[in-house]
Amino acid sequence: MKIASVAEIKSQFSAFLKASETGPVVVTRNGRAVAVIVGVQDEDEIERLLMAYSPHLRAILERSRQQFREGQWLGEEEFWPQFEQAPAPEETAKPKGNKAERKRRRS
Repeated sequence: MKIASVAEIKSQFSAFLKASETGPVVVTRNGRAVAVIVGVQDEDEIERLLMAYSPHLRAILERSRQQFREGQWLGEEEFWPQFEQAPAPEETAKPKGNKAERKRRRS
């Protein structure tokens, strides 16, 4: 892991991008961490990273955890029949909106 100031990042951005391929680069401002540059291998990794910081997904997970804590969950015997009866998603359906709109909706 490398640590660099905003000024260093500005002056040597390409070098720090290259360095992020081997490990995270922590960016500091006035001695305090403000960002991390993380190298990614493929689009799936980017998707996972974006989803990890999605307020919408976090809210869904928290509701699920709360329901579980309150005993509001399906046992295996109840889950599978419901899963098998659920309609399959249409694989040919294309997402609506342009690329920027879809990206905004994911976050």
